[in-house]
Amino acid sequence: MTRRNSTAVTQFLLLGLTDRAELQPVLFAVFLAVYLITVTGNVTLIFLIRTDSKLHTPMYFFLSHLSLVDLCYATNVTPQMLVHFLSERKTISLAGCFIQFNFFIALVITDYYLLTVMAYDRCVAICKPLVYGSTMSSRVCLALVAATYVYGFANGLAQTMLMLRLSFCGPNEINHFYCADPPLLVLACSDTYVKKTAMFVVAGSNLSCSLAIILISYLFIFAAILRMRSAEGRRKAFSTCGSHLTAVTVFYGTLFCMYLRPPSEASVEQGKIVAVFYIFVSPMLNPLIYSLRNKDVKAAIRKVIRKELLFK
Repeated sequence: MTRRNSTAVTQFLLLGLTDRAELQPVLFAVFLAVYLITVTGNVTLIFLIRTDSKLHTPMYFFLSHLSLVDLCYATNVTPQMLVHFLSERKTISLAGCFIQFNFFIALVITDYYLLTVMAYDRCVAICKPLVYGSTMSSRVCLALVAATYVYGFANGLAQTMLMLRLSFCGPNEINHFYCADPPLLVLACSDTYVKKTAMFVVAGSNLSCSLAIILISYLFIFAAILRMRSAEGRRKAFSTCGSHLTAVTVFYGTLFCMYLRPPSEASVEQGKIVAVFYIFVSPMLNPLIYSLRNKDVKAAIRKVIRKELLFK
């Protein structure tokens, strides 16, 4: 496309999930409930992990950061979306849009690699239990978590810089409920080849690389479990991995659907539905998945409840 005046657009109009006015209050109530469950679940999980000494292990350390990242990227989108459900004009400034875009990319990529680190942690715990303590020391755990944050935010910044190079001078209606790659690229009036290529390379490589490490980790885990002679040992090993596998399936399945398609009006419409799952459903379900299937977390919850009852 020809490059036109990039100063024309100073704000975007977010079209949201639907333009049907009668559904806005219903959607507001539904997504408010989902967000409150997400905040309550993730904050509770972080609180339990930080306060219960039995949960001061590498697995729960990584889980507390996964909850923090889930909470942050749900918060990056949800409050504004809730306001827009009750507003006639659903606008976001150009700067606000790019800030939301930056944090979203950064937090999602951080989430990829936290799930990857958690798979590696389970692999070491099950395959090399005798050296687990020394291999996954506090220093190693801190370094792994720091690396995921640094890498995630570096990617977010790089993608935002590429987006800032584009001109937005025509229609300003984003056919989505947040500032995402595909609908923004549809609106650009300058050449989007570099940004589209970068989007596919970054999304595809990070999804594929992180998922490959997770799959390889689980191949080693399953091989180690099958070599176990004790049925109880096999059951216990599988139980520690079940929650993580469920979270990986929900998160990666929806992201593959979202990003590994060329941006178009049809893909943007489909992407809205997919985005609901990884922005709202996955962060809401993760605390439930990890608490309902985990004896240690359930024991920590019971301990807190007993303390509250005693104080009363």
